[in-house]
Formats: sequence, structure tokens, C-alpha cells
Amino acid sequence: MSQSQPNILLIYTGGTIGMIKDPDTGALKAFDFENLLDRIPELKLLDCNINTTSFEDPIDSSNMNPDYWRQIAEIIENKYHDFDGFVVLHGSDTMSYSASALSFMFENLAKPIIFTGSQLPIGDLRTDAKENLITSIQMASLQKNGKPVIREVGLYFEYKLYRGNRTTKINAEHFEAFESLNYPHLAESGVHLNVSEEALFKPNIRKKLVVHKTFNTNIALIKLFPGISEPILESILNTTGLKGVILETYGAGNTTTRKWFIDLLKQTIKKGIPIINVTQCSGGSVMMGQYETSSQLKQIGLISGKDITTEAALTKLMFMLGEAISIKTFKTIFETSLRGEMS
Repeated sequence: MSQSQPNILLIYTGGTIGMIKDPDTGALKAFDFENLLDRIPELKLLDCNINTTSFEDPIDSSNMNPDYWRQIAEIIENKYHDFDGFVVLHGSDTMSYSASALSFMFENLAKPIIFTGSQLPIGDLRTDAKENLITSIQMASLQKNGKPVIREVGLYFEYKLYRGNRTTKINAEHFEAFESLNYPHLAESGVHLNVSEEALFKPNIRKKLVVHKTFNTNIALIKLFPGISEPILESILNTTGLKGVILETYGAGNTTTRKWFIDLLKQTIKKGIPIINVTQCSGGSVMMGQYETSSQLKQIGLISGKDITTEAALTKLMFMLGEAISIKTFKTIFETSLRGEMS
């Protein structure tokens, strides 16, 4: 491999991007990624060396879980010193969860890990797969003074590179499937690739890479709604083995002020189960205490998710529980931005 050209590893986990239509049946099936260059000859024009690897059994991203996150992380960890950047091909449905999870797994990451996928298969006439794939590889290849420009987990889709742990899938039909509502995009692909230097994550590159692989999935995600019932909520919060809760509240972090509701939360927190307050709104931030309806939450010790996405809050909670962070420091650490996931 030549030194002058960046070496990029392409990791196929599954998803629409790697599918081709069976001409006889019309059904979608995964194709052999080794033959990628034959399918997309344009890749040969890129100024980098591309190697490919694939999950033995590519999965639909609806089946994604922490075991697969570990698989992706281990592929990258084992090849970390041989490559300058990594592109992960992934189904779009759970891509924001995976990109968020990997951002927490890789501490002191000094190279790009870019997630991408597509809404239409690669062999489709009007596919968005080629552009997403080619530009993701270009983004992962960007270097300045021999060092990668992007040193974080990104997600590239339809002309924009986002910070992975800031994204949410907002549309199942449009090519613009993702949005990062609380953080500007990192780069845009037009006639030129425009990178917003000030938006990029600045890792501590003097520190060695640490890969965390333990997630605790014994958590609940509860979306508040008018008329939420006491017995149902009580049974969820008293589930044996429950270790943490994400509570999706209204607006800037508001909830009902009914006594039974506040008491239930209070009892849960007293048991040492952290409750994270995140907003149901696509954009914006939790500001506990701004309204009377959230001042009690602040008093009983709910953790503010600030402007974190639900996807990043869930994966951060699983990650922190997996790291066995003590309940004394849990609130402080959760409310601190670890990988640029909150402002």
C-alpha cells in the first residue's frame, strides 16, 4: 500500500446500500462486497486505497444490537493502525443509534469512522448509494499535514456529513433521511467538499485510544403522554433488574405535576436508578426549572439530557451503566459532553 494515499477500510454490516435486485424475482439480496469495484468503477478514481470487509451474515439494521456494535468496534480496533479512515455501511433505520454507540465506545479516537447507507439499492437506476458511498470515502480520506481532518464518528447522507451522535432519522422516503437539529453539520458536499473546521470534534490525540465494549441494556425508554396511567408506569419502574430510565418529556423537559407521578420518579431515583430527562421535540433542549412543571423534577434529582438526542441518550446510558459509573458521579458525568453529543 502506498504511503501517500490514505488507506480506507470499508465495513459492510448490511442494509439497502449493499443490496441488488434479483432480476428474476425482484427481491433484494446482499451482493458480494469483494466485487464492489466492478459495481462502482468510479471508486478507482478516488485518491485512496480501499479495502473491504463484511459481516459474515449481513443484517437488516432493525436487528442491530450491542453485540453487533462490538463486532464493528473490534473490526476497527484490530485494523486501527493499518488504516487512516473507516466507512461503515449500515441500514438507515438504526444508523443514528449505532453511530452514537460507537462514538462512546471509542475514547480518544483520532481517525474518522463514517457511517453511511442509502434509501435505494446500489444497482438501482436512481440510487443515492453511489454518491453516499463515494463521498463518505472521500470524507474519510481528507487529510491535512498527513493527519486525518475528521477525528470522530460521523454520519454521511445526501450531501451532508453530520456528527453521528447528533443525528436522528427523520424520513423513511426522502433521500434526505437524517437531520442534526441541535448541531451544525460538519461538512457539505457540493461542487467542492466544504468542511466547517469550527464544528469538528477536537479529540485529545496525545492520549491512547481506548475501546469500551460493555453495554448494559436493562433500561427503559418512556414517552410521556397525556393520560399516562399510574399502574402501568409503576410496573415499568418496578421491573426487576431495571438499571436506568430515559424519560421523553414535553417541550423543555416538562411533565405532569400529579403527586403520584412525582412520587414514583422520586422512589425510583432513591433506589439508585438514574432517570434522564430528554425532550420529545426533534430539536431544542431540556431546561429543568424554566417552568413550574419541571422545577420539582430538578429538586428530586432527574438528570438533564440538555439537547441530546434520544438515540445518543440511550446509548450513553447503556455505555455508562456498562462502565459501572458510581451513582454518586453519574449525574455529573451524564450531564457532561463526552464526545460532543450535547452542548
